Amino acid sequence: MSGQNNASVPIRGEVGKCSKQKKLTTRWSPVSRTIPSKISFATQAMGDMPQSHQESFNNDSDGNLKATMPTIDAPSSETRTDFLSGLSKHSISLVVGTPLVRFIKGDCGSIQRKIEQEMGVKLTFSSTKEETSIIIEGISVETVDQALMKIRNVIEEALKDRRLDYSHFISFPLSTYVPLTAKLIHFQNCILNDSNFGQDRNSQSNSEEKHLDHQKFMSTKQESADTNTNLDLQEDNCVKVNIDSTSQYIPKEKKPSTLSEFGLDRSIFIKPKTFHLTVLMLKLYEKDRIDLATNVLQSVSSKVKDALGNKPVFIRLKGLACMRGSPAKASVIYAPVEEIGQEGRLLLVCRIIIDAYLEAEFISKEDARKELKLHATLMNMRHMKRNKKAKKLFSFDARGIFEIFGSEEWGELAIQEVHLSQRFKFDEEGYYHCCTSIPFP
Repeated sequence: MSGQNNASVPIRGEVGKCSKQKKLTTRWSPVSRTIPSKISFATQAMGDMPQSHQESFNNDSDGNLKATMPTIDAPSSETRTDFLSGLSKHSISLVVGTPLVRFIKGDCGSIQRKIEQEMGVKLTFSSTKEETSIIIEGISVETVDQALMKIRNVIEEALKDRRLDYSHFISFPLSTYVPLTAKLIHFQNCILNDSNFGQDRNSQSNSEEKHLDHQKFMSTKQESADTNTNLDLQEDNCVKVNIDSTSQYIPKEKKPSTLSEFGLDRSIFIKPKTFHLTVLMLKLYEKDRIDLATNVLQSVSSKVKDALGNKPVFIRLKGLACMRGSPAKASVIYAPVEEIGQEGRLLLVCRIIIDAYLEAEFISKEDARKELKLHATLMNMRHMKRNKKAKKLFSFDARGIFEIFGSEEWGELAIQEVHLSQRFKFDEEGYYHCCTSIPFP
């Protein structure tokens, strides 16, 4: 053994297969019992790795050094995405009103897919009831900016779409006048509880209708008595009655007597705490547009005060009127507004505000040219809560309401301020959330 390498030791011996020679054959293996320096360095480097990712070195039963790799768990989806993506990513976020999302996504997601495919980006939506955050992610700043521009264009078109409801409006609050709100509550309670408001109040017509029903009943009764009947005796001595013709009287279905029986409820009435005059409707579904609309109203503050001449403006609410209809088929009922003194200062203020929002491109020229008809809405069928089982109603017979309240004196009051109000959001007093306002003298 002196002629062999001292660094090597025999680790295995086996008997030769030739039985005649019976020669002992020795096999040498150049395996050291000490870990080489390279392996030591590798092991030291792996000491910084998680224990689950390190190799374990063990000796087998014959003394050989073996390296065993543990099973490594598959990375999570997030880790996998980052690991597979070798390209740098660029992203930008955009916050819009949730009602705009259906326009940005399109029917069955068609517009979203088109933007993603053409621009090579990914759109991610995170929504709440009021706002939605859109994250645009791409491989370059250019593609992200182009996708953002396309989304902006979609939003601009959506703002012109009639299917997109209004989010804000310019209003004159009236709810601070306590005697007026008390009358509104009385008005609602009377209509909902009085059985006379749900049907035609023409007593003569009702009496004639009842008389005709009575005559029809008596005539039918006489016809039934004179009906030709044939009696056939059968073999079993039973009598068979054949009725040739019988006109049966079917009682008339009972008419609804109250608005609730018509399917109408308190939801069609304007809440007294939100009673107001509407000047202008707006679609502001982005924070930037809300901020800009706020600045527009404040920019005309001095013009408004000059138009008022530093004097309060009073209005009178009297009677009832229908918007686009008749009392027989009413959908919107309101109280007409009259400026006391007939100076036209209030309408002048409205025109100043409308022109300012037209110049800022919040409304179209067509909308700006429409005749402004100040009115205080009392009932609106559009606000009615829809019941899936109930028949959808678009109008109702309000002739009974007009007979009682058609000449109602709702009150005289001073306009205290003009609001940029947000719909569906309310302050502590119950009125619409105020984004900004201009106080009146």
